Amino acid sequence: MTERSLVLDSHIDIPWPDGPDPFEPTGRCVDFPKMRTGGMHAGCFVAYVPQTACDDEGRAAARARAAAMLDEIERMHRTQGDLLVRVTPRVAELEAAFQAGAIAVIPAVENGHALGNDVSAVAVFAAQGARYLTLTHNGHNDLADSAIPRRDLGDAASRHGGLSTFGCEVIRAMNDCGMLVDVSHASKSTMMQATEVSRTPVVATHSCVRALCDHPRNLDDAQLDRLAETGGVIQITAMPFFLRREGRVSDVGIGTLIDHIDFAVARIGFQHVGISSDFDGGGGIKGWMTAAETSAVTAGLVARGYAAHQIAALWGGNFVRLLRQAEAFASPR
Repeated sequence: MTERSLVLDSHIDIPWPDGPDPFEPTGRCVDFPKMRTGGMHAGCFVAYVPQTACDDEGRAAARARAAAMLDEIERMHRTQGDLLVRVTPRVAELEAAFQAGAIAVIPAVENGHALGNDVSAVAVFAAQGARYLTLTHNGHNDLADSAIPRRDLGDAASRHGGLSTFGCEVIRAMNDCGMLVDVSHASKSTMMQATEVSRTPVVATHSCVRALCDHPRNLDDAQLDRLAETGGVIQITAMPFFLRREGRVSDVGIGTLIDHIDFAVARIGFQHVGISSDFDGGGGIKGWMTAAETSAVTAGLVARGYAAHQIAALWGGNFVRLLRQAEAFASPR
């Protein structure tokens, strides 16, 4: 692994509504000093919107929250002391930030509920820099079925049988805007249908392998195979209960994370696998509890025998390839 290989975490939650300045050392898993210490060069910072009722009030509040959070992410673009942080919606900007020694921030939105049942919001969020949208969170929404229905919101096992007509419209709008379709949190039917509707490869930005941990949020072998067939990527995430359902969280460490990486690589190839933390959204495992410990994951990959080019692909190369493909599709043709 060379010093000049990009290390990118594809899913980091931001504090909301009030949180510490990420330019200063904080008690959170991620701040910019921790990223620099751990050798993490870039991260997708997400505007997370929890699922609420799919009514006018719930939709309006969700859209307003996402827009405000994207504004907050944009304000991370500044220099403070010796820390350079750049918000980089485009791949060229990401690469320029990396070469300049700046930390790159890639905005994203988690939960299509944030669209407020208005497909035009896709272009609005894209204009604010969002590079991917996670179709669902926990609970069905207007776009699609979730892997985890919310009984407290009145969810049945399925609401749409996968994607709704509106969800298909949203995916096409995302393709046109150069945004990636994130199938984390989606039901299997939603995920499989998304790979058919999307004209660019989809990504699971924070998921794990169901064969190793039977959790509804994880992808089974058929889903992994479908990702490979369509050029997509699974970003294996450091969420303890997605890595191992039984046992204490303190027993889930970097080795277990790499077990999931190993399985996915063996089944679909390293070109379709990446890494994410889900830090400050519940992620964190023994040995990788903060961004400052990121280099320990790289050391674990080296110990498992991964070559430098494979590690570079896992740590961002594959994800950036999808960003580039999405940009190319959205370019005037």
